[in-house]
Amino acid sequence: MDLLIAAATGGGGGGAADAAPISAQQAIAIIVAVVVVVGWGLYLLTNMKRAKPEIGSEIELAPNRKPYYDDEQLEGPRLERALSWGLVSLAVIGVGLPLYWLAEPGRQAGAIDNMRERREGVTYVHGAGSEPVGGGALFAATDQGGFNCAGCHGGMAAIGGEVPATLTDPDGTLRQVQWYAPSLNDVTLRMTDEQIFDVLTFGRPFSPMPAWGIEGGGPMTSQQLENLILYMHSIAISPEEARQQNLAAMEAEQERIRGLGDQPATLGAALFNLHCARCHTKGWSYDEPVAPGSGAFGPPLYNVLEQFPDRQDHIDFVANGRQLGEQYGEQGQSSGRMPFFSQVLTEEQIEAIVDYERELTERQAAGGNRANRNGGGS
Repeated sequence: MDLLIAAATGGGGGGAADAAPISAQQAIAIIVAVVVVVGWGLYLLTNMKRAKPEIGSEIELAPNRKPYYDDEQLEGPRLERALSWGLVSLAVIGVGLPLYWLAEPGRQAGAIDNMRERREGVTYVHGAGSEPVGGGALFAATDQGGFNCAGCHGGMAAIGGEVPATLTDPDGTLRQVQWYAPSLNDVTLRMTDEQIFDVLTFGRPFSPMPAWGIEGGGPMTSQQLENLILYMHSIAISPEEARQQNLAAMEAEQERIRGLGDQPATLGAALFNLHCARCHTKGWSYDEPVAPGSGAFGPPLYNVLEQFPDRQDHIDFVANGRQLGEQYGEQGQSSGRMPFFSQVLTEEQIEAIVDYERELTERQAAGGNRANRNGGGS
């Protein structure tokens, strides 16, 4: 049962009424408090009225010399009335308190949910500058008071987007490119909160992604970064929706590769480009890829046959990743940065990626790989 308490705001009769919901537990507590306070008030008023002396009586008899009740009066109806009211008070408290505490777990859960909604939502601290606090407020575009995550990652829904970026060539020349910023509406399906926190804190060196955490030189506290992650959870699509989203992107990528006309538009090549090339192929994010799998943020992949003699180990690594310090393959030890793809890709799609990566190794051994995005051969 939800009740509403209308709190009038504004003065002069022109203010609107804001309604604040209260819980059944709060309603019970208020009723019990009102009954107890009103009861005690009536009791005190009645006694004061009865004890009030007639005007001029103090001249005839001082208050401290007024005769008190005799035993018959004290132990008779007066005592019974006092005991009866005491019993009623005990009954009210005895029933009201258990009823109040029965709902305490729900109240605590509601408070936690409310705090989580405030942390992940569009919450601002009003005052000097109206600082954003909630994850949604932090994620918002600059003109809405946020830190502009939405500006690069495809709006508040974080479906991915492009952002202008400035690159410095080895000879010192500066030039502008369009950088593909990844979607974040599925990031919680392929990265742990710790991995996301690490990227937010330190950014992605050599990319437009800056460091946002204080530890990495950015402006956000760890509390704000956690609120950002909560917001990403709040906008996350389901694994089924993510697979459907990836299916559409995969078909488009296969069509693009087919249009190049110089390599087979395989399922593995398309999926690798969409999910692995950003980290394992330098230049992929801005349409200037070097040889696929030659390494970028992530290591080169030309040793996967030696790293994973057992194909199934390779599949398991791509599907589930590894936590920091865990071993994988042959003498591999995880840095904790490898995402996991079991929630956004099917088993067949992961196997296709693995087979493509193993094929890249074989190609490299046979004569090398070449860029495959802008018309180069494979």
